[in-house]
Amino acid sequence: MAEHTSSSITIEAPPAEVMAVIADFDRYPDWTGEVKEAEVQARDARGRAEKVRLVLDAGAIKDDHTLAYTWTGDNEVSWTLVKSQMLRALDGSYLLAPAANGWTEVTYRLTVDVKIPMLGMIKRKAEKVIIDRALAGLKKRVETDRPAN
Repeated sequence: MAEHTSSSITIEAPPAEVMAVIADFDRYPDWTGEVKEAEVQARDARGRAEKVRLVLDAGAIKDDHTLAYTWTGDNEVSWTLVKSQMLRALDGSYLLAPAANGWTEVTYRLTVDVKIPMLGMIKRKAEKVIIDRALAGLKKRVETDRPAN
């Protein structure tokens, strides 16, 4: 389980705008593709999601799972699996770092473990696809919703 996959992308917006999109779980079905339903079940004192139920439909993989979120400052959020029908683990994080021009470098790390037997290299490939699609969707959502300068 120590193995993970990570990737980064630069988004043409400041970290606060990027994190606002990441934290808006109600809108995930609008931009993630695979998430068909998102329900925040618990929030912290600042109003940030602590527990979220997600219904996923990624073709061959369909799942209803709940994740616990931990917010570290204003530029990092991580999650761990609470319960799932198909997954043994789904741990990940978004780390935002300021980049040139006021933009943001977003790094997404993910570890997935399914209940059915699967080769490690196939799991890593699936993680890479999930990460790349999520980062592309996040970039498009943030940059499309940005007010014109």
